[in-house]
Parts: sequence; structure tokens; C-alpha cells
Amino acid sequence: EWPLRPGYYLDSGELKLEVGCFIAGLEYSSQVKAEVIGKPSPVFFNQAASLLGMSPRDLVMIGDDVDSDVGGAMRAGLQGILVKTGKYREKDASHPTVKPTLIADNLSHAIDVILNSKKGY
Repeated sequence: EWPLRPGYYLDSGELKLEVGCFIAGLEYSSQVKAEVIGKPSPVFFNQAASLLGMSPRDLVMIGDDVDSDVGGAMRAGLQGILVKTGKYREKDASHPTVKPTLIADNLSHAIDVILNSKKGY
């Protein structure tokens, strides 16, 4: 169901529950739908683009979460680079709906590709 709410994050090598799980519980108990204004909401990414004075198509999101970071950014018109660090899992590379612009080994690799790209990310 959209908007997707993250379910977990990586902390000191352990997966922990993300705020999205608690929001779902609050929605259920209050019978009120929460409005997501952070990742992965397009509003979040479009506001960032606006604050930078740039078009979303001229921006790149680099992240380790295929849904919240990369998927959210790409739904808002940004390019998305998924890095194989942190929350990344091998199954993320074949996500059924999110097809990253690039899958990079790490942040340094992603930045090298951007800086050396002729097509511009």
C-alpha cells in the first residue's frame, strides 16, 4: 500500500524496527490515517528540490533502502542510486517495482560514477 512506510533500519549491525511500524499501530488504534511527509513521500523529495532551486530530474538520491530512499526518490522524478551497504540485501537488486538508475558497491563508488559520467546523473 502506498505510501510505503519503512519497517526496519540497521543499527550497529542489527536490524531494528523503524517508525513506520509504530505509525501503523497508531493508525489502527485511532482509526485515523497518518500523512507521511518524510521519505518515501514525493512531497519530501520535491521540497528538497525546491529548496535547492533545482528540478527533481537534475538530482540523484543515493541510499541503501531500495523502497524509501531509491524508490521514493524515483517516484518523485529523481534518479536513484542504490548502494550495497547498510540495509541493502541481495534481493533488493531484483525489486519487483523499483529499478535503480545504478547499483553501486558503496557511496564512494556511486560518487565516482556520477563524477565520471558523461550522461550526467
